[in-house]
Amino acid sequence: MTNPRVAKLADQIKVVVAGMLERRIKDPRLGFVTITEVRLTGDSRDATLFYTVLGTDQEQDATAAALESAKGLLRSTVGKRLGLRYAPTLTFVRDASFETAKSIENLLARAAASDAEVAKLATGAAHAGEPDPYRRRDEEDPDEPDEADERD
Repeated sequence: MTNPRVAKLADQIKVVVAGMLERRIKDPRLGFVTITEVRLTGDSRDATLFYTVLGTDQEQDATAAALESAKGLLRSTVGKRLGLRYAPTLTFVRDASFETAKSIENLLARAAASDAEVAKLATGAAHAGEPDPYRRRDEEDPDEPDEADERD
């Protein structure tokens, strides 16, 4: 369970960094970045910032380079604005949850299509054996001895 103080500090870091990226960082390599989550260690010394960015792979790589170059300014601003004695080190990680969700949706669509194909093949098909393969008590099997014969 996360310490409420650490969770609140992580939210504040997210707001400060997002505001800085929007207003103060003027790097032309920086694309449309969204900070999705901030995870802070228990001692508040290391912060991992997860981000998403729109664009091609080259634009995403350029944005990653821009974030790495702005890391020092962002760290000092976080420390000053939040009044921290020790500003946490910032690590930027591209958030892969959207790509993972998209691949899961594609797999579910393939499974649904496969199920529909199997259902289409199953229409009009008959069972391999008898329609009802289970024996009933009211039916008698001539090969099986009666209960009365077993007692004698």
